[in-house]
Amino acid sequence: MNTRSLVLGLLGLFVVVLVFQTFYIVDQREQAIVVQFGDPVRVVNPPGKSQAGLNLKVPFIEQVIKLDRRNIALEADQEEIITAGQERLVVDAFIRYRITDPLQFYRTLRDEQTAKDRIERLVNSSLRQVLGSASATDIISGRRAQLMQQAKVDVEQRAKASRLGIQVIDLRIRRADLPTQNREAVFRRMSTSRQQVAAQLRAEGEQKKREIIAQADKEVAITLATAREQSGQITGEGDAVRTRIFAQSFGKDPSFAAFFRSMQAYEASLANGDTTLVLSPDSAFFRYFERGPTGK
Repeated sequence: MNTRSLVLGLLGLFVVVLVFQTFYIVDQREQAIVVQFGDPVRVVNPPGKSQAGLNLKVPFIEQVIKLDRRNIALEADQEEIITAGQERLVVDAFIRYRITDPLQFYRTLRDEQTAKDRIERLVNSSLRQVLGSASATDIISGRRAQLMQQAKVDVEQRAKASRLGIQVIDLRIRRADLPTQNREAVFRRMSTSRQQVAAQLRAEGEQKKREIIAQADKEVAITLATAREQSGQITGEGDAVRTRIFAQSFGKDPSFAAFFRSMQAYEASLANGDTTLVLSPDSAFFRYFERGPTGK
């Protein structure tokens, strides 16, 4: 290899390096900060502007730091908080934010990893402050949306005071649960409470059943007594009518009355096949068998 070829090769390599140091591409989902000797000098494709594509910078002097232009999701580490009722809850939250002031963001945080740690601390601090003044029921279901709005506003104020250059889009609790060491004890307490309620309901049901049975027995006894009274009254009235009719009939025809009474005596005596009568042949008891209906 001669000197000419070596010089051309080195020149070509320098040109390639110069091109890579001069031109850079910014994606439409990104925003870039141009830094000169560690100080930011300008922003390319910031929010509200469209400067994506091929751009130029001073080679070897200016460096390009790219940041996400989209909404950024951050899952905060689980945080244990103490509610207003002195109950411990493990809260798992997430936040969505957007870099709205890239220069301020870079001056304060430098990179997204540092931003993640800083914002996560802000979120946990706000959750402890806001949720610490609420009950466990409010956090889990009652006023959850309202509490999250308060925490979001608090994080926004803290971020603005800290000059982070971000906008908080949303803050939500993914899960709020009891610590593992307390969960089993709470479940046992809930189970015992439910068993006590069930036993009380069964006792009340048994008492109600006895009251219903006693009332039903009372009504049956009253109904039967009333029915027997009415039956006796009706029977007595019937017997009285029958007696009156018999008396009237007997008064009109005494011989028929004697005949009828004898027939009743025959029926009462002979109805039972086991009855044995010992009578003389000329007994008056059988005169109607011998003499006919007149008995003469």
